[in-house]
Amino acid sequence: MKKLYTNTRYFINIILLLFVLNSCDSFVDVDLPKSQLNSSAVFQEYMTANTAITDIYSKIRDKGFLAGNNSGLSNKLGNYTDEMVPFGNPSNTSFNFYYNSVLATTPEVTQYWNYAYNQIYAANEVIEGVSNSTGLSPEQKNQLTGEALFIRALSHFYLVNLYGDIPFITQTDYRKNSVTGRMPIEEVFGYIIKDLENASILLTNNYSNLQRVRPNRYVVKALLARTYLYSGAYAQASNEASSLINQTGLFKLEQDLNRVFLISSSETIWQLQSANPGKNTEEGLQFIFQSTPPPVVALSTFLVNSFSQDDLRKSNWLRSRTNGISTWFHPFKYKEQNNTPSSLEYSIVFRLAEQYLIRAEARAHQGDLIGAREDLNRIRNRAGLQNTVANNKEELLTDILKERRLEFFSEHGHRFFDLKRFNLLDSQLSVSKPGWKTSNALFPIPQNELLTNPNLGPQNPGY
Repeated sequence: MKKLYTNTRYFINIILLLFVLNSCDSFVDVDLPKSQLNSSAVFQEYMTANTAITDIYSKIRDKGFLAGNNSGLSNKLGNYTDEMVPFGNPSNTSFNFYYNSVLATTPEVTQYWNYAYNQIYAANEVIEGVSNSTGLSPEQKNQLTGEALFIRALSHFYLVNLYGDIPFITQTDYRKNSVTGRMPIEEVFGYIIKDLENASILLTNNYSNLQRVRPNRYVVKALLARTYLYSGAYAQASNEASSLINQTGLFKLEQDLNRVFLISSSETIWQLQSANPGKNTEEGLQFIFQSTPPPVVALSTFLVNSFSQDDLRKSNWLRSRTNGISTWFHPFKYKEQNNTPSSLEYSIVFRLAEQYLIRAEARAHQGDLIGAREDLNRIRNRAGLQNTVANNKEELLTDILKERRLEFFSEHGHRFFDLKRFNLLDSQLSVSKPGWKTSNALFPIPQNELLTNPNLGPQNPGY
């Protein structure tokens, strides 16, 4: 009877949890969701509280910025910049991004916003629920709260880099959230950094499993290094990157490029676990094609031609398909398009190569040209290239930007964020992209959100 009672209570809590976490799509809804319930019972036991946090990871994997499918940033920002070209049916929504004709009513613009804030709401639900819990141990509270703070920071990071000034949401009160105004970019970065610093204190250095699918302190530091770099805090960016690079017992650059995106890669800092055993990545399913012309998307000639012939990334991470007249290329970082007896690849969000290039860029800005060259050359040499010949800060930064393009293509929009950070969006994309405008540096605030909450105005310029 005791076992039956325990199991029944567990399943009731799970149902309650899913009911609450799926109650609303947007944080700017005027009305309280009809399913707003007291979810405190969910956070009285670690099993159900842990389910709450893992449910958010599944949503990050499947919906929004980091989704590996056609709607994620890897595809959409690849088309938005100069990495990819859409094909197939005119209803393919990537055409709007390729022609830079995104509007405030474009579905993806609204979906990114809503999915991100939904994940933020769920993270805040965990933070509040864990704080009020009397059934969790201090260690369990630290772990769950640290992960939730990381999730909240991660979602706000992509929001602020795509939309500019945004609300930074730290609570679950819909009435207050529905009238929240936008915060300047610099302040948003400050709150992101604060969340990550607090998460770093709460989390430990240990991974909960060998596949590195749950954030620990090093995952937090990876995002912190990127955030510091984007906000121009170069000394801090360099220090955080070093704290990862120096953990040689955990992280090492894979010298075999075909191993970089395997589940067991020693380069992986954090990856998103597939939904089912045997399932591989949505990136592999989406990007790899056998027939010609490409059914959905292919790499652009601008990207393909930027690789030198002796660059091992071209031979290992690109694959060509031809119809005898024309040739197209697709990303081949993830090599599994279908299910396998057991999963071989998960979608990688942070990997060590980025930390080397973060530190290289940060060092160059600080005048440490020797250190910057050393970090840059680690990535170049791994790709079979000779050392850089850059002799000054400007040349080094140019080489670092090029290396980032070749290293991170088709990975969550790095190219767009890099050009934006280097103030090169206009000069680079006005040449290679049809319809590029200066205002395309920001997405528009979704039109329905502006109508619901006038405090989100004014609309971003150009929309």
